[in-house]
Amino acid sequence: MATEKSFFEKVYEVVRLIPEGRVTSYGAIAKYLGSAKSARVVGYAMNNSHNMEDIPAQRVVNRLGLLTGKHHFGGTSAMQQLLEAEGVQIKENQIQNFKELFWDPMQELTEYED
Repeated sequence: MATEKSFFEKVYEVVRLIPEGRVTSYGAIAKYLGSAKSARVVGYAMNNSHNMEDIPAQRVVNRLGLLTGKHHFGGTSAMQQLLEAEGVQIKENQIQNFKELFWDPMQELTEYED
């Protein structure tokens, strides 16, 4: 008998697929998982993921490209530093060229399967 994955586990599976140098939003992940109004829960999942080295949480930002989760990283600029190391340009906590760097799981991935 297969156990159903938790919402957090489903979020982590999607986040692991975000390519280096690209970003997505909490809402885009929630929408992809069929729970469009659960962007905040995706944020909770990201907050819970910082001890998991295989989760690139820095690649998940708010719908405007702001680094709203930065205070959950060790140090005030750690999230920005991780993104900049991937070639993402940031100015005043805002991802530059956000639309060009945005990775939409609805377009990039096939329908979610457990």
